[in-house]
Amino acid sequence: MDKLTKAYLERAAEIIGERSSDEIAHDNAVVEALNQGCSIQDALAVAAARYPSEKLKWDATNINEIAAHYDYIKEHTSILEKIRNRNN
Repeated sequence: MDKLTKAYLERAAEIIGERSSDEIAHDNAVVEALNQGCSIQDALAVAAARYPSEKLKWDATNINEIAAHYDYIKEHTSILEKIRNRNN
């Protein structure tokens, strides 16, 4: 693994933080719904229906912060896929 990739992965881990397997599954469901064109509110609803124990509480005061978090995870997921494809 090159230095740039390693540095990116380390920084991403700091930003995203440690997550349980249920949290990862919930996040993946949100990203999947976003990739299908859902709004952040609809994506959160889809993920909450699939993973009710991980349901996020949101309102008008924090939805933009949540949206930014999932935009980051969405981009991170795309980058990870490109890294995997590059290494295969």
